[in-house]
Amino acid sequence: MRRPDFEQLRIALLNLGEPKYVPLAELGVDKKIKEAFLKKKIVSIKDEVEFWYQAGYDYINLAAKYDDSLLSGKRKISQTGRAWAEETAGVISSEEDFEKYPRQEIINSIDYSVFEEVQSVLPKGMKIIARAGDIFTYSWHLLGFENFCFFLVDNPELVEKVVNRVGEIIFGMLERECSFPNIGAVWYSDDIAYIQGLMISPADLRKYLFPWLRKIGELAKSKDIPFIYHSDGDLQQVIDELISLGVNALHPIEPKAMDIRKLKEKYKGKLCLIGNIEVDQLCRAKPEEIEQQVKQLLKYVAVGGGFCLGSSNSVPNYVKLENYITMINTVKKYGIYPIKID
Repeated sequence: MRRPDFEQLRIALLNLGEPKYVPLAELGVDKKIKEAFLKKKIVSIKDEVEFWYQAGYDYINLAAKYDDSLLSGKRKISQTGRAWAEETAGVISSEEDFEKYPRQEIINSIDYSVFEEVQSVLPKGMKIIARAGDIFTYSWHLLGFENFCFFLVDNPELVEKVVNRVGEIIFGMLERECSFPNIGAVWYSDDIAYIQGLMISPADLRKYLFPWLRKIGELAKSKDIPFIYHSDGDLQQVIDELISLGVNALHPIEPKAMDIRKLKEKYKGKLCLIGNIEVDQLCRAKPEEIEQQVKQLLKYVAVGGGFCLGSSNSVPNYVKLENYITMINTVKKYGIYPIKID
């Protein structure tokens, strides 16, 4: 079993050369998968730590708990319980609606106790990655995506107010998370792109979201910890800007959107790449196919460092446990530097 050594993950995230091994990294793993892997129920933070430890990660990924419904706006719920955002109109469509926005109620609902509880059960060599996100996503949820896009032209003042109000809440939460002991990195997630390209123009991202990413980058730098950024889709128009804002590592390098080998060639030594094993393949492929995909990434992307392997988004409850285990075990077996794969 691979014992945690966060320093190896840090080396990869900061592009400091080749670590001892290729680290595993996931933004999230569904509780059902964790329990199936451990063969027991997860009922405590100690059980959570045990999963990340036993699976071979150098960290536990933690986020403060809060009332997500206050930031998510209108949502539709399917019969299976899955939710998605209302895309037309949100709960905010005017200055009056904005003034009613329950800012203090959201702040008061934030619970950081998990960061305290984990301290006594954190194994030697393991760190915490502090997670927060969705300044852009929550903003368009609150306005509704169609209205958000219209307001970028018709009422940019309202868009700016909403984004900055959400930004204050999320950045404040991340800042507080980083005040706890044993924080090894920050992981900010916020989808800004589709497979075909960005959801809004680079100019609008620069105006509304990127100032907050810069603040997160400055926070990470002040703590001397890596800054990981997650967004699905094709980000190639703004990758250079993300690096200038302080982003050290990019996740999840969605295969249908970006070619990870080309990105590695272009950004070697400047940006750590994380992920790239297609979730659809983890659901439908055979274990031997997953093993082959992992070995190809190790052979062509891991060399030189600056790479962590994981899924192309996260590990949902519908992936095959056998494929997930094959993925992590193949990394542990073949992802030892210097990489030697025929």
